[in-house]
Amino acid sequence: MSHAAYPWERPLGATPVDDGRVEFRVWAARGRERGVAVRVRGEDHPLEPEGYDIYAARLPALHGDDYEFVLDLHAQEGGRALPDPCSRWQPDGLRGPSRVLDTRRFEWTARRAGINPPGLVLYELHVGTFTPQGTFDAAIEHLPGLRELGVTAIEVMPIAEFPGRRGWGYDGVYLSAAQSSYGGPDGFQRLVDAAHAAGLAVVLDVVYNHLGASGVQAMEAYGPYFTSKHETFWGKSINYDDADCDPVRSWVLQSAEGWIRDFRVDGLRLDAIHAIHDESAHPILQVLCERVHALDHRALVIAESGQNDPRVIRPAREGGLGHDAVWADDFHHALRVLVTGEREGYYEEFGAVADLGKAFKRPFVHDGQYSSFRRRRFGAPARDRRPEQFVVFDQNHDQVGNRAFGDRLPAPARRLAAFCTLLSPFVPMLFMGEEYGEDAPFLFFSDHIDEEIAVATREGRRREFAAFTAFAAQEIPDPQDEETFRRSQLTRLPDPGVEALYRRLLEIRRALPAGGADEVRYGDDPDGRWLRVGRGAFALACNFGGAAIEVPVEASELVLATHDAVRLDDGGVLLPGLAGALVR
Repeated sequence: MSHAAYPWERPLGATPVDDGRVEFRVWAARGRERGVAVRVRGEDHPLEPEGYDIYAARLPALHGDDYEFVLDLHAQEGGRALPDPCSRWQPDGLRGPSRVLDTRRFEWTARRAGINPPGLVLYELHVGTFTPQGTFDAAIEHLPGLRELGVTAIEVMPIAEFPGRRGWGYDGVYLSAAQSSYGGPDGFQRLVDAAHAAGLAVVLDVVYNHLGASGVQAMEAYGPYFTSKHETFWGKSINYDDADCDPVRSWVLQSAEGWIRDFRVDGLRLDAIHAIHDESAHPILQVLCERVHALDHRALVIAESGQNDPRVIRPAREGGLGHDAVWADDFHHALRVLVTGEREGYYEEFGAVADLGKAFKRPFVHDGQYSSFRRRRFGAPARDRRPEQFVVFDQNHDQVGNRAFGDRLPAPARRLAAFCTLLSPFVPMLFMGEEYGEDAPFLFFSDHIDEEIAVATREGRRREFAAFTAFAAQEIPDPQDEETFRRSQLTRLPDPGVEALYRRLLEIRRALPAGGADEVRYGDDPDGRWLRVGRGAFALACNFGGAAIEVPVEASELVLATHDAVRLDDGGVLLPGLAGALVR
């Protein structure tokens, strides 16, 4: 049988066709013995086998009709009705029926903004806490302001249908359905269209490394979506390379294609790809990139990888996965330790100014040498990769939200951290609110609908921080408490100085030369902790100490300073503590 003829390669789920009918297609591995049907418009319709455990029928139905697949049709109890694994609309949440979505009815008013990687400035936002309403539509009014600030793309945290009405989104179940409490597929389409009208591209955060625990049982009723061949932090791995994996791979690939093709998103950010296990000759992560680029050659695939492995962003012809860019945590860690002094956990092996100096060249600080935290060599050199293939940040949802109290960077550290991040040679990403000095925390919150999972989440969060003496006398916020979510909503109370600095930094960034950093020099001794980074005719000068020092630099113009007290002298620039200056 040819590749094109495999039935799982054709659209799975519910696909409207032109004659007032919908083509329903599902993978049900036990269907041969037990029967499979679709329940739509109050009737059960048996599905016909197409081979390889794929079952299908073309039936009278329209956009907006609810449906479920009925498994074990021939069982005495009359079968089990479940949502469609490939559902694109779950109006009543995880346990409600699926609904037919005809994306051809979307009304588009704007062309895609497109992405220019060298000029890319990302802005990570969580829909539920970005506005008081917590919806796609409510976010729209803030888009023009982001573009005017200098942001070129929003990166939307996961929206695949997850349990309850509030959560980070990383426990989504229906990979192709936009979260109902945010406004569902119609709301997301309006957000994307409004972003494009404002001149912003849209990158969608997707989670293909695990499934939310609330959906595992329903998926397993259909077939082996998971395998014990590999384990992840969240349990059994998604089945990408074991028996019967092909329909599972297609489930994910069709999801990725749908966001690009039907919702016109401009790129995907893939969560924690180091937790995707696939020993196939043609791994799913490579195939996904090929499919996305085939649909839109300008679309970006951005990976979050915890391996410091440049193969992720090397072309397939060079033995890589072909991703366009990768998150670079080491830049954040090196910077955060310098501006805060924190040294617990994985921060323990950072703290030298040389670490950030190295990160300005290529942001993998660990590129093959020994890691004391991991107790092994870690990473590989990435000097052959372009600067715009690395995404850097001084805050993001993980680095803020995975702290016990969701606290953002302390106020004294914010200006210098932003200076280093936004004037780096790499793609900068802002975390919502940092551009004006937001003080509201971003806590870990959830709304699990299964009590056992809710209890495990609450207790797991407390155990995670039990060993930290700093939290011994303080109660860790309960993720399930709605107040934890409410506290995480943006206040939009600005710090005018920070707001003005971000605007100026993003304006000046556009004037800096393309390409990597030039000469990097630093001092790291009792007389001063400073860093100087050349970028063409410009130089970044940073003081990471608490006392004022003069950083040696030859310059005739002070282009930008993080603080009013910065002064340019002969042979150097005088910087107060935790301050930076751009000179030329």
